Amino acid sequence: MSDQQVSGSDRFEVRTTAESHFAWVRTRLAVERTLMAFIRTAVSLIGFGFAIVQFFGHVHQMSGGAAPRFPDAAWYLGLALIFCGVMTLVIAIWEYRWTVRYLWGGSFEVIAGMTREGKQTPLYATTIVLIVVGIFAFFAVLLNLV
Repeated sequence: MSDQQVSGSDRFEVRTTAESHFAWVRTRLAVERTLMAFIRTAVSLIGFGFAIVQFFGHVHQMSGGAAPRFPDAAWYLGLALIFCGVMTLVIAIWEYRWTVRYLWGGSFEVIAGMTREGKQTPLYATTIVLIVVGIFAFFAVLLNLV
């Protein structure tokens, strides 16, 4: 086996070439884009859930309208959407972490061609901050703080 080929316990052989390195980089960036899509979806769920609670809370305070048949339905829907948004972020960060570990491990480590410091991304911090914001929004709605 030549020094340009690395064989591991993987299902296939990984060759260290510029082409394989750039394919690895494209795959890593695709994983980042996937996490960003998860983040956008989760932020939309959290924001929409919070907006539903706020909107229908103000509508109920206005006079002149008929009493709603299920007055707490918007509250439950808002809580459910916020919860789904937070869970989306938790699942997304778990999947992202698993995939990045796979890409940096085994025989792929050779074609990564980057240092461990190059592995850092602001998406971890962004996702964690949004999880905290989502949890805060959930409990703010749950405890009627807004």
